[in-house]
Amino acid sequence: MKCLVSFVLLFFIQTSLVNAQDWITNFDEAKAIAKADQKPIILVFQGSDWCAPCIKLEKEILSTSTFQNYAKSHFVMLQADFPKRKNNKLSDEQQAHNNALAETYNKNGFFPYVVILDANGKMLGSTGYKKMSPSDYIDLLNSFK
Repeated sequence: MKCLVSFVLLFFIQTSLVNAQDWITNFDEAKAIAKADQKPIILVFQGSDWCAPCIKLEKEILSTSTFQNYAKSHFVMLQADFPKRKNNKLSDEQQAHNNALAETYNKNGFFPYVVILDANGKMLGSTGYKKMSPSDYIDLLNSFK
């Protein structure tokens, strides 16, 4: 029985890791990949542990297999998270990095805020959470290219 429980737990952990979005958290790295792969950058400002629309965006769009499968080959995914809970606190370096991104691309402090950038960091468009299918959200993001 113990072995079965361990197997089931391992299966769920493995499945969640396979479906996890490959987020980049460094802007320079995202730009380098975007240039090399000729892909736009999708920069997502979120409050992962306090912002209800951010959590909905993650659950209903970003973490779906439809979005993730498309994003892997069409976008460079850059995350700027602003958690509030102590146990989710970012390193001082990462927090400073996210603050600098917000100063440039999210001066009004909207959450969630999704910014579409070219490989040089030029803003092509922006949106937020919208109640729509992952496919429709992909179409929306592509409309900014």
